[in-house]
Amino acid sequence: MKLRSLLFVPGDRPDRMEKALQSGADALILDLEDSVAPPAKADARRHVAEFLSAHQGSSLWVRINPLDSIEADRDLQAVLAAHPDGIILPKAEGGASVTDLAHRLTERGNATARIIAIATETPAAIFQLGTYGGLKRLQGLTWGAEDLPAAIGASTSREEDGLYTPPYELVRSLCLFGAAAAGVAPIETVYPAYKDLEGLSAYAARARRDGFMGMMAIHPAQIPVINDAFTPSEAEIEQARAVVAAFEANPGVGALSLDGRMIDRPHLVQARRILSSV
Repeated sequence: MKLRSLLFVPGDRPDRMEKALQSGADALILDLEDSVAPPAKADARRHVAEFLSAHQGSSLWVRINPLDSIEADRDLQAVLAAHPDGIILPKAEGGASVTDLAHRLTERGNATARIIAIATETPAAIFQLGTYGGLKRLQGLTWGAEDLPAAIGASTSREEDGLYTPPYELVRSLCLFGAAAAGVAPIETVYPAYKDLEGLSAYAARARRDGFMGMMAIHPAQIPVINDAFTPSEAEIEQARAVVAAFEANPGVGALSLDGRMIDRPHLVQARRILSSV
């Protein structure tokens, strides 16, 4: 499943859901959590369930409310019969949270929905980022830079130039490594300045450089920029194929020369990763 771009859409805005289908996003996240006010949640569940039923075959995920709220079970009850591709789990606190959600899905007869955990929204969650391995439904980990500052009393997660302050750079890095250790996709968080497409391009390029495999978005205009950033260029694909071919021609060799430079097993791993994303 390709997940370069995941676009949030408020669950109480069916008009936006229809438009979002034309954005080119690899997946839509139909949101029942933060973007929906409490009085509108019941209507949002109905809208999301109807949209899921009407658009089978699209890649549609649902962000439910936190598992420790009564709203979470109401969300699952409303949407699972319409067969979403997956569930976005907010405020996850380690593998135990994913296991809990997976159990609830199974109890309701759903054997296929995947899970992406938002894994850094509480202080306790930071100390659980190494516990996500071996979870069959888990597709990816992502992080957030909004809830955590509020939870610890920080005034902001960003410097004046928009870059993250050191505590949140650490959180971002731990999420990246936690996903890699679990063998699932690391997904970069949103870029809030949705009109700043130049800044988004630099942000997304940095994310891919650092090892993230995709990114969440909050506006359809961000999708082409994100897709471009996480799509390998023809030159990258050609180079990756050359690396794979060189090792296939020399089985058992740990390092060899290609185009005048030394390559070894880490280059092969990266080449295979590039080709798997095409």
